[in-house]
Amino acid sequence: ILLVLVGAVAGTKALQIGKLIATGKTRGGPPPESVSSAEVVVDRWERTVETVGSLRAVQGADLSAEVAGVVTKILFENGAEVAKGDLLVELDTDSEQANLRSAIAEADLARTVYERTKRLRENSTVPQSEMDAAESHLRKMSALADQLRATIEKKQLRAPFAGRLGIREVNLGQFVNNGSKIVSLQALNPIFVDFLLPQQLVAGVAPGLALKVVTDVYPGRVFQGQLTAFNPEIDPVTRNIRLQGTLDNPEGKLRPGMFARVVLSLGGADEVVRIPLTALVRATYGDSVFVLEQKTDEAGKSSTVARQRFVRTGPARGDFVAVTEGLKPGETVVSAGAFKLRNGTEVTVNNDMAPQPQMQPAPPDT
Repeated sequence: ILLVLVGAVAGTKALQIGKLIATGKTRGGPPPESVSSAEVVVDRWERTVETVGSLRAVQGADLSAEVAGVVTKILFENGAEVAKGDLLVELDTDSEQANLRSAIAEADLARTVYERTKRLRENSTVPQSEMDAAESHLRKMSALADQLRATIEKKQLRAPFAGRLGIREVNLGQFVNNGSKIVSLQALNPIFVDFLLPQQLVAGVAPGLALKVVTDVYPGRVFQGQLTAFNPEIDPVTRNIRLQGTLDNPEGKLRPGMFARVVLSLGGADEVVRIPLTALVRATYGDSVFVLEQKTDEAGKSSTVARQRFVRTGPARGDFVAVTEGLKPGETVVSAGAFKLRNGTEVTVNNDMAPQPQMQPAPPDT
């Protein structure tokens, strides 16, 4: 009985294996993988260098009180735009105003005495020393009045330039010392971008070169500007040179202190062999792509297979990357689906669903 049972099980398994082998021969191996493709093309890319930088206001200052006093008027709103000369804050000037009236009265009296002494001196009625004393006293009292006017003016804080105010740091009735911060004022249009470049690129840098700035705050938006200045010396520690670009910022979108990515144009263009970035298969031992080739079997049946090929890459632009070694123009590479392939895998090409790579991609907001 045991032998009969073992024989029955063995026969069943042998029958199943035979059917699987027959099915495999009928189908001719695993089904081909579906991929998208792209042609290897030659393009001309502008010579550029990419780095990171920081935005800085063309003019920016923390406005503070020059003299001590009590805040009596606040004439601005937080975050407001102001013009040059706008009155922002007034401090108490009652004592200065009273002293000024007294000084003006003294100056008027000194002027009257001076004019009288001057007439008497013309007739040689008074000595020259009395004339000199009257003139000196007039100048002294006039200077005292001017000093009090200057003190009153210093207690009226005005905008030294046009720009946007920050958040005020004082309140009505608060006593402030000289040097106490009142509010921040920043001129936002135009705005500077500061960045560094290695010394190897100094020869190709000159004022007037175009640059582009991209920041994570506004994804997909590019701000245009130009190189306006750079330091004459190179940092002896880092061997970098500091450069400064100027950007138009009429909407005030860019703010001082923002981190930005800077692309500086060096002029001219180079021919490059480019492919979509999605075609690259990155690995620790090197980057590779899958090149599509036509294969014909013994029965004359034609199929498309993917052959892995190692490449060397250069700079990237948008959704593309330059290939310096490993590919020739006119070849076709797998642009989507390469992660599931192995060398010699049979594939079918379907480009209907694959997104088209762009030189300046603008993904929709999510």
